[in-house]
Amino acid sequence: MSPAHPSTAEDPFDHPALFYSGPDEYLAGTVPFIEEGLSADEPVAVAVPERNLRPLRDALGSSAERVHMLDMTEAGANPGRIIPGVLRAFADAHPDRRVRIIGEPIWPGRSEIEYPACAQHEALINFAFTGRAVTILCPYDTDGLHPQVIDDARATHPVLVDRGGRRRSDKYDPGRIVGDHNQPLPRPPQTAVERVVDRAALDGARRFLAAYGRESGLAADRIVDLEIAATELLTNSVRHGGGTGTLRIWTDGEQLICEVSDTGHITDPLAGRRPPGADLSQGHGLLLVNHIVDLVRIHTGPLGTTVRIHLWLTRQEPQAAAAQQR
Repeated sequence: MSPAHPSTAEDPFDHPALFYSGPDEYLAGTVPFIEEGLSADEPVAVAVPERNLRPLRDALGSSAERVHMLDMTEAGANPGRIIPGVLRAFADAHPDRRVRIIGEPIWPGRSEIEYPACAQHEALINFAFTGRAVTILCPYDTDGLHPQVIDDARATHPVLVDRGGRRRSDKYDPGRIVGDHNQPLPRPPQTAVERVVDRAALDGARRFLAAYGRESGLAADRIVDLEIAATELLTNSVRHGGGTGTLRIWTDGEQLICEVSDTGHITDPLAGRRPPGADLSQGHGLLLVNHIVDLVRIHTGPLGTTVRIHLWLTRQEPQAAAAQQR
């Protein structure tokens, strides 16, 4: 699942990383970016954690009313839904104009299990927007994030911005990051329940999932999300993964985790991240899964694919339970 290196020659798409230290550098790197866009009559969106939204609103004053603002800890809690649900949703609403977006998908407090999906997301932006008249500025807190996160950002962004100015990244290689984080997932615990599901067993599997969710204390609306997401994955396995899917499900005290494995191979790295179009057969089920669960992790290769979904057992924000990014 390592896409070919995107072409950057004469590409209207611009994807800089902003390395900042402290609130002053954050505002110095983001406010002029927003104001330049507004002055050029470009639609502007900001999707950053709420703790950074507040000072941005204050700094922009009345101009904040012209900016589409989202709390990334909610809109992008699952990194897999940021491209279709945040970035493409805004860019596609303005197809005939250049748009500007600030997207901060990685912040101190993102958990270790979330990070691979975050890094892959940042890499895949380059392939999702090739040829589009879009600028996406991604802030990185150099004080609060692990040095490896900053190093990965140099590979996922062709342009770097810091207190020294703007420069090309000599480590730009988003395909490598996609591949580096396409690793086998940790083995489920021995307490995991396992079932092999074929087409005839799909209805029974859905009933089992609902019962397991209730017994685990999952909220009623999240039980529905679990049923839909896992059934979509199992249906994909039946159709494209050899006719059966192996379902495993367990809890860790904070999350309900469910995975589906089969012999299929996801060859499109943007599967599940493209907004629905005319051809709903391409990644539509995985797109739905990305939108309704709290985290999706994928390992895929010629020998098979495992898709693992996470749902929080309580309404807490995932980052609140994390100690430190990576």
